[in-house]
Amino acid sequence: MSSRRTLLFAVAALAPLAACTAMKNATGTPDMSPITYPAALVPKAQEVLGSHDDSPRPASANSLWRNGARTFFHDQRASKVGDILTINVTIADNAQLSNETTANRADTAQVGFSNLFGLETLLAHAIPGLSTSNLVNTNSTLTHDGKGTVQRSENLTMTIAAVVTGVLPNGNLTIQGRQEVRVNNELRELTVAGIVRPEDISSGNTINHTQIAEARVSYGGKGQITQVQKTPAGQALVAQYSPF
Repeated sequence: MSSRRTLLFAVAALAPLAACTAMKNATGTPDMSPITYPAALVPKAQEVLGSHDDSPRPASANSLWRNGARTFFHDQRASKVGDILTINVTIADNAQLSNETTANRADTAQVGFSNLFGLETLLAHAIPGLSTSNLVNTNSTLTHDGKGTVQRSENLTMTIAAVVTGVLPNGNLTIQGRQEVRVNNELRELTVAGIVRPEDISSGNTINHTQIAEARVSYGGKGQITQVQKTPAGQALVAQYSPF
């Protein structure tokens, strides 16, 4: 009895949390799943690297280069935590899907008996005109026709700088980039995260989004225009929970 009460109490305690989650999904935007390789590697907030000595370095004697400057023969591509590389995001996807299912079924059943332990005589006397050879005769027809069509078109072309947030044991790099642009009262935000191979980074220190594993690309905004285009919370709840 006590275990049943404990179970009922747990269900009652978790019910508000489930309702809040359902309401958030109905009125908010879906959350992006974390990057797994196989565990979450990229933090949500980029840590600020420690400060360095930014004072100008004197030039070496008889040299045009400063001490410690990178040379032409040094690999300029991102390879360490804190290095920056450029990501070219070019999404031009078009998808069209059409499905149709048709099912037909017709059944006919007839039940009767001529001899049933002598009971057919009693039934004939009890119900005049009854024919025991044709007691039940049924006919059923089932028809189902289902159609579904999906048409999707997405186009996005942007460039964003990302920061190397980690180096995996096999040498692959985890990257994360975020860009915000505010025009008047509208804020547009682009975030990109994923895992790249150092050999996929071009000599110009750029990489295409199609070469990013576990890629997470998010582009959206917030502000007055986004608020006007968003479905009101009341309508979203009605559409989510209406049984009709």
